[in-house]
Amino acid sequence: MRVVAIAHKGETDPALEQETDTIVWIRLGQLGQLIRNLKKHGVRNAVMAGAIKKRRMFENVLPDLKGLSLMSRLVIFHDDDILRAVARELAKEGIEIVSSTTHVPDLIAPPGILTRRKPSKNEKEDMAFGWRIAKDLGRLDIGQCVVVRQKTVLALEAIEGTDETILRGGRLGREKTVVVKVSKPNQDLRFDVPSVGVGTIKTMIEAKAGVLVVEAGKTLLFDRKEMISLADEKGIAIASLEEKDIPVMRA
Repeated sequence: MRVVAIAHKGETDPALEQETDTIVWIRLGQLGQLIRNLKKHGVRNAVMAGAIKKRRMFENVLPDLKGLSLMSRLVIFHDDDILRAVARELAKEGIEIVSSTTHVPDLIAPPGILTRRKPSKNEKEDMAFGWRIAKDLGRLDIGQCVVVRQKTVLALEAIEGTDETILRGGRLGREKTVVVKVSKPNQDLRFDVPSVGVGTIKTMIEAKAGVLVVEAGKTLLFDRKEMISLADEKGIAIASLEEKDIPVMRA
C-alpha cells in the first residue's frame, strides 16, 4: 500500500515527508489542486488528519476557482459545514473520506480515570456542569472545549483553539480549573475528532488546571503514556467518560 499525502503549506509538519511515499504541498483553500493530485495518484480512500489553525481563514488563504466556488455556496463558515462540503466534493470525484479512528484504534480514549489522582466531589460537579456546556457549544458547531470552576464558565473555545482557551480560563480561575473537551453531538468521525496529548497537559500545568475530562471512544490520546505520566507527576486528574458516566448535578 502506498501513502500519498496532500500537505498544507505553513500548517503541516515537514517531517511528514519522511513518512510518506509521495507528498504534494498546496495552500489552504486550493480544493482543485487537492482533487487533481489525489486523482493523479489514484487515491480512492482518504483520511483527514491533523489540524488547520482556524485563524488561517482570515490570513493567507488563497483559494483556487474550485475553492472559491465551494466557499460561495456556504452559508456559515463552521468547521463541520466546511469539512462536509469538502467531503461531498471529493465524493463526486470518486474519493471517499474515511474516519481516521479506523486506522489508529490504539489512540482512542478508553473509559475510566486514567491517572492516579481521582477527581474530588466538587470537581465531579464541575465535570458534569462543564460536560453539558461543552455539548451545547458543540451543538452550535463553535468549539469543543470549555473551562469551568465552581460551576462557573471561565472560557469557551472558539477560533483560538484549545490551548488558548485553557490558558484564558486559567487566568480567570487562577487554579484548580476543570477542562472539558468532548465530541460534538452527532459528531462526524471522518473529521474533527477531538484530540489531546502531552501538549495539552503542559498547557494545563501553565494554567494551574486540576482536571481534564475527555469523551471515551470519541477522543484521540497522543503519546498516552507520557501524557498520563506527566499528569501524575503534577497531580492532574484525567477522566475519560461516556455520557452515561456523567455525575448528576445537585439542584
